[in-house]
Amino acid sequence: MTFKAVRADKTEAGQEVRFVEMDESELMDGDVTVRVTHSTVNYKDGLALSGKSAIIRRFPMVLGIDLAGEVETSGHSGFSPGDEVILNGYGLSETHFGGYAEKARVKGDWLVKLPEGLTRAEAMAIGTAGYTAMLAVMAIERHGLTPASGPALVTGAAGGVGSTAISLLADKGWKVIASTGRASEADYLKGLGAAEIIERATLAAPGKPLGKEQWAAAVDSVGSTTLANVLAQTRYGGAVAACGLAGGMDLPTTVAPFILRGVSLLGIDSVNCPMPVRLEAWRRLAAGLDPRKLAAMTQTIPFDEVFEAGRRILRGETRGRLVVTIG
Repeated sequence: MTFKAVRADKTEAGQEVRFVEMDESELMDGDVTVRVTHSTVNYKDGLALSGKSAIIRRFPMVLGIDLAGEVETSGHSGFSPGDEVILNGYGLSETHFGGYAEKARVKGDWLVKLPEGLTRAEAMAIGTAGYTAMLAVMAIERHGLTPASGPALVTGAAGGVGSTAISLLADKGWKVIASTGRASEADYLKGLGAAEIIERATLAAPGKPLGKEQWAAAVDSVGSTTLANVLAQTRYGGAVAACGLAGGMDLPTTVAPFILRGVSLLGIDSVNCPMPVRLEAWRRLAAGLDPRKLAAMTQTIPFDEVFEAGRRILRGETRGRLVVTIG
C-alpha cells in the first residue's frame, strides 16, 4: 500500500522537499496507525517547506506539525480502530514523521481523542496555533490576571496564534489591543473581538528599557525587539506569554521590567506540554471557542497547494488558519 506524502530528504546541495509516494513499511515506529484526513499550515511548516530551515533534525522527514484522522490499527489500550484522533507537537516534522501524509504511525501516548463537539476539520482549524493560544491564555489566568487587571495585547494579531488569542480573550471579557502590520485586516480583527488596533511598527523598533504602562497582559508570537517593547510597556505586576519567534530568537531587553515593575515572562511550550494540561486546553477550546469566529479565521486548501501556502505564510500574506485536506 502506497500513500502520498511531502518529504524532506538530505542532499549534497542541502534539503530537497517534494511530494513522494511512500510505502507503509517506511513509516516510523509507533503503536497506532492513523489514516490522516486533515493537517494545517503553520509558520513552522512554512519554514520546513522552504527547504532552508534547520528545524528538521533527522532525514528523511515527512513534514506537517499537525494531523487529524481515524485510527486504522492500534496496539495501544487507549485507542481502537475507528477512533477519531488529533496530534500536534511531540517532534512531528522534526524527529518523527508528521501530518503531510495520508498515513501516520505514532505513539498512542501522544494522541488526543477528537474532543466532543469538534469535527476533524475544525480541530485542525484550531491546530497547533489555536492550542498554543489557549495555553497562553491559561498561563495568564494562572498568574492571577483577569479583565479587571487591564487590557491585553496580542502581537502578530492576524496570524493563527494571534487570531485565536483575540477571540479567546475577547470572549472572556478582556479589552484586546491587536498589533498588526496590515491595516487592511482591521475589520477582520475587530470581528474577532479586538477593541483597538495598533501599528506593528510601534513595537518593532528598538525602544527604552521602560515605557509607558499600557497593558496588563500580552500574548506574543513575534519575539525579538517586539517582545522587548511589549515587556517594557506592561503594567506593574503584569505578565507576557511568549510563544513564537517570527521576528527572531533574540531578546534585546533589560531586567528593568522584571525588577522595577514585577513583570513576568511566561514561556509557552506546545510541543512537549504534559498531557493533563494538553487535554484541558483542548477541552476548553472545544467548549469555549466561538465556532463562527473559528470559521471566519479559517481557509481550507487541498493537499496539492501546501507548498504555495507555505510560501505565503512566510511572506506574511495569510491570516488566521490554513487547513489542509489530506485524505
